[in-house]
Amino acid sequence: MSQAGGPLRWTTTLAGLLCLLMAFAPARASGTDPWSPFDAPWFTTLDIAEGIPHSTTTAVVQDRSGVIWIGTIGGLVRYDGYRIELLGTRSNSGPGLPDNYVRSLYALPDGGLLIGTNAGGLVRFDPTDNSFKVYPVGPNGLSDHKIYAIGDDRAGGVWVATEGGLDHLDLASGAIRRIDTGAATVARNFSVLQDRDGNVWLGNNNGLFVRRAGTDTFVREASTDPAAGNVLGDQVWSILQDRAGRLWVGSVQAGVAWRDADGNWHGVPGFSGYANGARHPTVRDMLEVADGKVWIATDGNGVIEYTPGNPASRTIAHDPAVHSSLPGDSVRSLLLDHAGNLWAATDLGVARTHQGIHTAFSLLPSPLDPNALSTSNVRAIFVDTRGRIWLGLGAGHIDIIDLKAGRMSHLRLAGSQIQRGVHSITEASDGSILIGTQGLARVDPDTLAIENSILPELHDKPVLGLKPDGERVVIGTYDGIYRYDPRTHALEHLSHRHGDPTSLASNTVREIVRVGSEWWYATSRGISIARGSSLPASFTNLLHRRGDATSLPQDYISSLMPAADGRVWASTLGGLSVLHHQDNGAWSARTIGTDDGLSSDNINTVLADDHGQIWASLSNGVARIDSHTLAVANLGARDGLHIASYVSIAAARAPSGELLFGGQAGLTVIRPHWQPPATALAPLAITRAEINGVLVPFGKLPADGGTIKIDGDTHNLRLNFALLDYQAPMETTYRYRLEGFDHGWTDIPRGSTPSANYTNLPHGSYTLHVVATTQGLQSQKTETRLKVVVSPYWHETTRARIAAAVLLLLLIGLLVHLRTLYLRHQALRLQREIDEHTRALLAANHRLDELASTDGLTGVYNRRRFMELVRNLCEQSPEGLACMALFDLDRFKLINDTYGHQVGDTVICQAVEAITRHCRHTDLIGRYGGEEFVLCLPDTNLQQAHETIERIRVELAGMTLIHDGSAVMVTASIGIAQRQPREPFESWLSRTDKALYQAKRNGRNCCALAD
Repeated sequence: MSQAGGPLRWTTTLAGLLCLLMAFAPARASGTDPWSPFDAPWFTTLDIAEGIPHSTTTAVVQDRSGVIWIGTIGGLVRYDGYRIELLGTRSNSGPGLPDNYVRSLYALPDGGLLIGTNAGGLVRFDPTDNSFKVYPVGPNGLSDHKIYAIGDDRAGGVWVATEGGLDHLDLASGAIRRIDTGAATVARNFSVLQDRDGNVWLGNNNGLFVRRAGTDTFVREASTDPAAGNVLGDQVWSILQDRAGRLWVGSVQAGVAWRDADGNWHGVPGFSGYANGARHPTVRDMLEVADGKVWIATDGNGVIEYTPGNPASRTIAHDPAVHSSLPGDSVRSLLLDHAGNLWAATDLGVARTHQGIHTAFSLLPSPLDPNALSTSNVRAIFVDTRGRIWLGLGAGHIDIIDLKAGRMSHLRLAGSQIQRGVHSITEASDGSILIGTQGLARVDPDTLAIENSILPELHDKPVLGLKPDGERVVIGTYDGIYRYDPRTHALEHLSHRHGDPTSLASNTVREIVRVGSEWWYATSRGISIARGSSLPASFTNLLHRRGDATSLPQDYISSLMPAADGRVWASTLGGLSVLHHQDNGAWSARTIGTDDGLSSDNINTVLADDHGQIWASLSNGVARIDSHTLAVANLGARDGLHIASYVSIAAARAPSGELLFGGQAGLTVIRPHWQPPATALAPLAITRAEINGVLVPFGKLPADGGTIKIDGDTHNLRLNFALLDYQAPMETTYRYRLEGFDHGWTDIPRGSTPSANYTNLPHGSYTLHVVATTQGLQSQKTETRLKVVVSPYWHETTRARIAAAVLLLLLIGLLVHLRTLYLRHQALRLQREIDEHTRALLAANHRLDELASTDGLTGVYNRRRFMELVRNLCEQSPEGLACMALFDLDRFKLINDTYGHQVGDTVICQAVEAITRHCRHTDLIGRYGGEEFVLCLPDTNLQQAHETIERIRVELAGMTLIHDGSAVMVTASIGIAQRQPREPFESWLSRTDKALYQAKRNGRNCCALAD
């Protein structure tokens, strides 16, 4: 395809998108939520970087267990929220898929799938043995190899729409019957749906046809509405029946039409028919995401959201300036999963969002959306008397949110203030808006005209805080306090006096608040309180006093907030301080910090909601503090919090009660009183299991309360598990314990894939406990229990022991008999036999110990034994010097998928040999799990360890394994941590693990040192 005119087409596309967004803004503002024009869905995307085999994803479904299946042009993917597993490739032991281009997916009640391919026909995945069965094409088979859609017949079978006709498949018998659709139709069928009344609707290349319940004939559906009629007569690609019984039809060029309960067809405003000859993008799929609200997936225009009766629709499209937007505008499939997540299969990966998360959302910058921020750094927030929200941003930008109109205005300072950040905003007595930047600017509240640098005396001074004082304005700067009278232009100044404890505590004044009749100043060296006048002769200063728990925890004050109950909340870099007024007139402080549950002691600002509950922005998130009990709850992604970095005093309450916090990445809006609907927590499921290295079929994976039986000669068990809600996998914490074997719980580091691995388990009956804990305001915990039964080895059975005892008795009898005949000779012979048995027993015991302590593939220590030895080392030498390194072979899954597990095992063995060659006899090396290895270097400092590990990394990178004429190369990401004096083993290991993930983020094939 020619690329000529590319820039022009791109410019035209952007202009069109801007016009479209502006056109939809009024409809969005008409909802009950005033923030709806600004609340865009936050999408998380899975693409090639996460392991999807092809960027073009075509279908997405959820199976009976809750696992997500994704169809792509390059294969079929199974996803549990952490692991992407490619299935059906013909390089595996089974026949696999006849065609990797997956067009459609259908989840079966038995946990299996029907897979419609582009050129390989219809395939059934059987979860009882993980096999793929291909249905025949031709006589007694399907009409064509190209499968467009699969629809439920509500009677144990499915309808199959193909390139060559319409077929019916009986799932129980496997019988296929071709359906005569009549002379008006053509062979190509794009979609099929049987509604709740038994009518069969067929989306055909010639339009929409219906076979009424009780009849055998398909007839064309028509409408008197011109726009809807255009849709019904066009190629019909998708059909949906919503919960209210409405029928929705999506076409190739004419948009969408819907049919009400009375049988009348209607168009979607702006997206039906051929207005002015325009053609619409193909409607690939439709989904009811809430009562009456439908998402319409288009091929090139993103998702269109529409509710019947609304005058306009809303477009959810890709925005290249917003990383959380829809990844691509070509959307082929939609899914609403059991946990309320919305999935969209696009040409640039599969994306998911959750419309049920309403506690918080983020407002981000984008030059394409008029209702987006101008820049990312929100430094100041102010609400004027008209209810408009003023945002002070970086580089002289000012954004104004008008909730009543549902739109945002954008201003920018000029002159010397054009590139200066806006630190503070307030409203003067005459209604004008004062802007604190490098100096002071004024904005006309009606025309929004800007008057730059209105005070020459403050021209080069950053204005950190602004507060009206009657007709005057009090100004906080790095040079103390100024008081300005706009009427007379009089400017007064007050600063810190060195050595005077009653003067202003510091010249850096970040915020100014009124507490009753007092003026409180938040400074970099404590709080200064002025009584009566805002510029008094003396101040009362509240400072940190070492050893006094009733004083401020730290003197750097970010913000102040007086509460309705008379308390004052102070944000500091040492925690959140609650100040109480005592009977003697003094103030006493109570500090809330990380020991009380806050995620950080660096507090930026604090707000109270309508019910008096306290909300604070921290350096790494937002927390809610119960104003009565002081109990802390930290917000997370399940609450909609996606911005974790905040700046001081950028906070305000919106006119409708929402709380606004500014951060370096945008604006966070908190709906403090929103409560999510009561829903059951998603299942904590075993998503993959291997017993003695053999994969358990997905349909035989145990559920909660189930049993796992281990036979054979190795007694190895590996389990993958996941909480199948998909909302915030990196925030969910996991721990597990095999009761009867483990002495304590094993905590999985946050961000690691949740799995458990046991080798050489002794025979017996155990109970495996797996616990998942979610974060956020609605934190929940769920537990799954499994019974693990390990069969004894043959020599451990009762029958074998009885046989051994009988044999021993016979042997003793024989020996006694022979003793009377050959006393001396037998004594010597018996002694030799006893010695030989003793040696054999010692060797067997030694071997059993090795099996219980070493990894069967590499011969190094297994994870349990390694951790036991290193714990002993830590206990024996609490102050001892030692370093630990955690190795992870880069993209090892790709080696297994490309060359097979045997080559992968060879790579693992060669990697261990390379590590061992650089180890001393005192060093400890273990297999941490899969392609991960761990090395402990006693009596080694961080520099020495780094040198040794770097040599190992270089040798690994230089290794080449030749397989079938192809060179297999391997590199490793390595985290290194030196043990701190008396540091617990778990903390040491966690820091090493974090360093490993830093090495991965640094590009892999490198070492990262822990702090």
